[in-house]
Amino acid sequence: RAYRQWFFSQVLSAAGTMTQVVALSWLILQLTHSGVDLGLLTTAALAPLLIAGPFSGVLVDRVRRRVLLMVTQSLYIVLAVLMAVVTATGAVRVWMVFAVAFASGVVGAPDTAARQVYANDLVGPDRLNSAVSLNEVVINGSRVIGPALGALLLATEGVSACCWANALSFVPSLLVLVAHRHVEFSPRSESAHHDPRFVVGWRYAWRNPTIRIALLLAAASGMLFNMNVPLPLLATRVFHLGAGGYGLMMSVFGVGGILGGLVAAASHRAPSRRSVLILATATGVVVVTTASARSVVELYAGLAATGCVSIWFVARANALVQFETELALRGRVMAVWSMALPGCMPLLSPVVGWVGTSVGARESFALSGVAMLVLAGAGSLRGTAR
Repeated sequence: RAYRQWFFSQVLSAAGTMTQVVALSWLILQLTHSGVDLGLLTTAALAPLLIAGPFSGVLVDRVRRRVLLMVTQSLYIVLAVLMAVVTATGAVRVWMVFAVAFASGVVGAPDTAARQVYANDLVGPDRLNSAVSLNEVVINGSRVIGPALGALLLATEGVSACCWANALSFVPSLLVLVAHRHVEFSPRSESAHHDPRFVVGWRYAWRNPTIRIALLLAAASGMLFNMNVPLPLLATRVFHLGAGGYGLMMSVFGVGGILGGLVAAASHRAPSRRSVLILATATGVVVVTTASARSVVELYAGLAATGCVSIWFVARANALVQFETELALRGRVMAVWSMALPGCMPLLSPVVGWVGTSVGARESFALSGVAMLVLAGAGSLRGTAR
């Protein structure tokens, strides 16, 4: 019951976040007309995951995750209200959007890792695979609801309304956290790793070849999942679509992602390295094919397929990392995962934006697919060599 309530509250909060992301991405594009600035907006929002990742992982392993999440959800509300006010009054400037995005990233550093481990607190290890996969359903449900609501509010009420919707979306999460006080953090005394430093988790992750290749693939997939950079460029410069068409592109990807997450959640078998590499290869192929679409119909079909296969891959890769990690280090290792996805987006998004502006929108979308094909091939060859 606690997990069901948390699940639906997360659908709402993630949808609210995507509503605001869609609106602010569109706002930046209208203010600057620059694909690079779209990438830099993502950099501002996600750079704290790289900077604060070492500290957030230790924090998640050592404090009560429920209390930590109550703090982060409250701060998200404050930042969304602030953005709503400056856009409603007409005082918004580009630097303000970047500043709020960076502040949200600072809050998100511990929040991202805490949410992933909190699911294990709620359901226990026997249902971990399903919980991780359903988390991807949450994210991709938000890609359906958020862009649709964002496009509607953008067209009728403006950017400020999207920010107000985001602020309200965190209220249910707070109520669930307050209601379930019995879900508490308990120390993992069975672990042989008592060193509280983040570097222990980092070394553990990097020395495990299965975790390492999953992290590298997750980082590469970040170029795909940062949809607010390549998709606006595809929408405006290749297919000449407006805000509604852009929102529909996000929604179609999200529908496919929901299907992929449900397929992953339905599996009763623990993920394996081989299955993750196969899904990574399939994702790369579908991404490159979608980038070559010649009509809007082909584009939408490709985005649906990309959403399904890529989220299936991410759900299984995430679960694989958690299954490979002992409980006492899970917060720190999942902080490393967050540094890879979405933490590497600040480094890669400007590159995607630059390619979209200087080379082409299709090429910017295809980058992640090519990178995943190379990494999956290298991972397969290494596995065969062993």
